Amino acid sequence: METQVLIIGGGVTGVGVARDLALRGVDCILAEADDLNAGASGANHGLLHSGCRYVASDPHSAQECREENLLLKRLAPHVVEDSGGIFVAVTGDDEQYIADFPAKCRAANIPVRSLSIDKARDLEPAIAQNAIAAFDVPDATVDPFHLVLDSLSHAQQYGTRYLSNTKLEGFEVQQGKIVAARLRDMRSGQEVLVHAEQYVNAAGAWAGNVAAMAGGLVAMRCVKGTLLITHDRIARRVINRLRPPGDGDILVPGGTVSILGTTSVRVESLDNIVPSVPEVDLNVEQGSAMVPALASARYIRAYAGVRPLLLEQGGQSDRNASRGVALLDHECDGLQNFVTITGGKLTTFRLMAEQTADLICARLGVNAPCLTRTVALPASESWKWNEAGLARKGWLSDHDPGDVLLCECEMVPRSGVDAILDKAAENNEHVGLNTLNRRSRVGKGACQGTFCGLRLTSYLYDRKKLNAEDGVHELNQFLEERWKGQRPVLWGAASAQAELQEALYCGFMGLDLAGRNKG
Repeated sequence: METQVLIIGGGVTGVGVARDLALRGVDCILAEADDLNAGASGANHGLLHSGCRYVASDPHSAQECREENLLLKRLAPHVVEDSGGIFVAVTGDDEQYIADFPAKCRAANIPVRSLSIDKARDLEPAIAQNAIAAFDVPDATVDPFHLVLDSLSHAQQYGTRYLSNTKLEGFEVQQGKIVAARLRDMRSGQEVLVHAEQYVNAAGAWAGNVAAMAGGLVAMRCVKGTLLITHDRIARRVINRLRPPGDGDILVPGGTVSILGTTSVRVESLDNIVPSVPEVDLNVEQGSAMVPALASARYIRAYAGVRPLLLEQGGQSDRNASRGVALLDHECDGLQNFVTITGGKLTTFRLMAEQTADLICARLGVNAPCLTRTVALPASESWKWNEAGLARKGWLSDHDPGDVLLCECEMVPRSGVDAILDKAAENNEHVGLNTLNRRSRVGKGACQGTFCGLRLTSYLYDRKKLNAEDGVHELNQFLEERWKGQRPVLWGAASAQAELQEALYCGFMGLDLAGRNKG
């Protein structure tokens, strides 16, 4: 295969680069070893930062977040809930930090408004009774799955080709230039050789491994963050603890639920990233200090993602490490056509893509301007079932009587699954249960796939997407992935729900779920 630019990594950054370049008329291939959003882009809290979290530790990143927050609200409102946010301090929090907060926000051009405790509690009754200070800030939430899928669809309209489940195995380098990338289709086993003029490493936590294959160096550390999903939406707004960034200090609304996070644990290996019981306990302990209801809330599941942080001199803590954009041209490594883009935040993905595309276009001699600052992100009909509660907004009162619900918790109908399958067929993509989970709300509700898992497997057979024993394998993988998140929150109703799932699939159907047996 031949192209102008090969992009490695199907997270929000890689997809953002593909869209930016596509809008400038540059031909791209995007390759992902697993699936879209399989890494940190699908394992974050979906917070569209106002920048306030970083006004003390990283003012430059705070300003970037504020600017990108405004752009995304304007250009992609269908993937954003402009919820607003509150920073709240409780008894014992650093009073000097509280006093300095509004001035530091204004210095970063972030609007902030002091609230009386009574007003703050009127807005968010869940706030702790011992709150001592509160500020209104322009936080919002964004659906990362919907954002990535719509961005890729837009890039594909301009010619971008997407290779899913296609893993990089190495580069062919001659005289300081990469002449080809060797990839392998993980489904067929076939080798794919891609010749490009420029190569972009947007592999997130795996960026160091990708760079090493080209003979480059990306000195980075990987930090795992664990988050929890509540059964109900506890607050209308984002609630942040008014203190230096720490564990369990953000509660983010996510459609019909709330997301609590996050921890910060350095990891040496990316092979088995799962949430742990101590991390869950720490989140609940810290989070309940600002929102007491979190101590007794029902949690659906926990999940973990890995932040890629660039190593810097000075030995700063992982919490205080810069969240700024890191664009490496690798010329110091003797590579003329290789770029790594890492760091940043979900909020700043568009800026990261713009800076990367600027460098790539300068090398290619392309003078076209960046359009992602001004061109709205179109909403693709195929991906609308990422939106929580969408069925309640019209489908229930106006749908074909034969369009049955395949996922009752999140109310995803057969027509929604059909749209995803048809879109995947256009790209020659394999769609299994975990892929459906990343492209819609299926399996994300309270039952964690207990009922929809079997229904969806049966329907994939009906659509000729599964053959012979494929369904057993797909169902095992799907339930194993759900179990990773259920296991650390096994108390109360969540424990009863997990026992029901085990009784149905292991006891009644005789499935051998290895992950449960290990537990």
